[in-house]
Amino acid sequence: MNQLPLAELVLSDLAQHDRGSQMPRHRRLYESIRGSILSHRLPVGAKLPSTRDLARDLGLSRNTVLTAFEQLIAEGYVKAQTGSGTFVADTLPEAESAVPVPGAKRASSGPIAAPQASAFAAAAHTAPPLQARLSVRGEKLARIAAGERYEIQPFAPGDPDFSIFPFKLWQRLQNKYWRDARPELLDYGSAGGYLPLRRAIADYLRVSRAVRVTTDQVLITAGTQQSLSLSAQLLADAGDLAWVEDPCYWGARRVFEAHDLALRAIPVDAEGMNPQADDWATDPRLIYLTPSHQYPKSVVMSLSRRRLLLDLAARKQAWILEDDYDSEFRYTGRPLSSLQGLDAHDRVVYLGTFSKVLYPGIKIGYMVVPPALVSAFKSALYDLQRPGQMMLQAALADFIEQGYFATHIRKMRLLYGERRELLRKTLKPILGDVAMISSEESGLHLAILLPPDCDDEELARRAADEGLSVRALSTYYLGAQKERGLVVGYAYVPPDKIAYYGRILGNVIKAGLRR
Repeated sequence: MNQLPLAELVLSDLAQHDRGSQMPRHRRLYESIRGSILSHRLPVGAKLPSTRDLARDLGLSRNTVLTAFEQLIAEGYVKAQTGSGTFVADTLPEAESAVPVPGAKRASSGPIAAPQASAFAAAAHTAPPLQARLSVRGEKLARIAAGERYEIQPFAPGDPDFSIFPFKLWQRLQNKYWRDARPELLDYGSAGGYLPLRRAIADYLRVSRAVRVTTDQVLITAGTQQSLSLSAQLLADAGDLAWVEDPCYWGARRVFEAHDLALRAIPVDAEGMNPQADDWATDPRLIYLTPSHQYPKSVVMSLSRRRLLLDLAARKQAWILEDDYDSEFRYTGRPLSSLQGLDAHDRVVYLGTFSKVLYPGIKIGYMVVPPALVSAFKSALYDLQRPGQMMLQAALADFIEQGYFATHIRKMRLLYGERRELLRKTLKPILGDVAMISSEESGLHLAILLPPDCDDEELARRAADEGLSVRALSTYYLGAQKERGLVVGYAYVPPDKIAYYGRILGNVIKAGLRR
């Protein structure tokens, strides 16, 4: 039986399969080892080299190898045994593992065995490929696999630190309803959401965001993406024009493309969305905005610009979708009022989410729709989405009404503000005058603006090689004019690690700009 060290197996695999320079090194290493396990080149029980040895053999940083191993462990392809090492796990389904693999045996240590593929795997490789044809819309959506790029890693934009969430309290609030298990909380829910939660949200928004709202106007959704989708379905037809900020939040762009809307990229300056003369000549059906903390540039829309766009929406009978995704986190000055609170013509649909405040997987968002749209939105929400999670909504209502929500926001606002300032203080001495760090004191991310001739995508890839998940600012643009920079999240990074990772990022940027 041939014996191959893992480093040689990986290098051979990368030489044969061009995985593209777009993929970070840790991901390429992960894909190579994962593929070797699934194709049986790495047998069950085989011991992998130490991360230190593999990093040396491959010429990679140990942090890159650690990141790949952690992903393999998390997905169950390998398992770590304290004091013994890391081993290939038994991941085969019963039907496949029952097929004998000629010459295969369990290896305990040393070089990696390379057995022949099983009859099952061989048959799979010789079968003719399936013809998969996507729709035109599907082809467009599949061009960018956004999910793969937004992993939980240091500096990933938009990720809150959910490790600090009060899980025991949350469990107690949920258990209260599960013990009773009332039938109405086990159904879909056809009234736009759990009434006490809708009431609690309305009370909260009136006080904290100056939203003009009644309980009836609040609808509970499965998050901002669903809220945007519902708005696009009910307020626009295929081919209708949607104004979007340029640069634009990728999730909103994907939703509008999925509904076949024509997107017009409106530039963003220091005061927010800034329509030009040729933009004014068009008639948008939807206008998508993040006025309280523009994503990704971090600017706040000025009062004059807000009034301008509200007047435009009223005159052109357009609907403004106000995405107020992280307004709870403003670290200096008074909280900014919502755009909806200034709207005298009921042209604003206000969108909010609990994923940024509590934890991403809660998947509960809300909409405040104008009174004339309430009936239609409630009906469509039920007919198209069949909403549920009533038990979760009930627990969340108690969480808000009993004061835990406000306490949690105050705590996280303090922590995130400290982390933001620490990151800025770490980066500023390293970057000096070669980059400008966004000064707006709010949100869960900041933008580092770089010279126009730099390759911010290459810088993002180099940061990924060090295990950091920053985003190239230029990739958020739809129009031809693209600023260069990096979008950096700081909320998910523990305070004792911010200076460490910040120095790595600063040095990556500085080295990249010298090239």
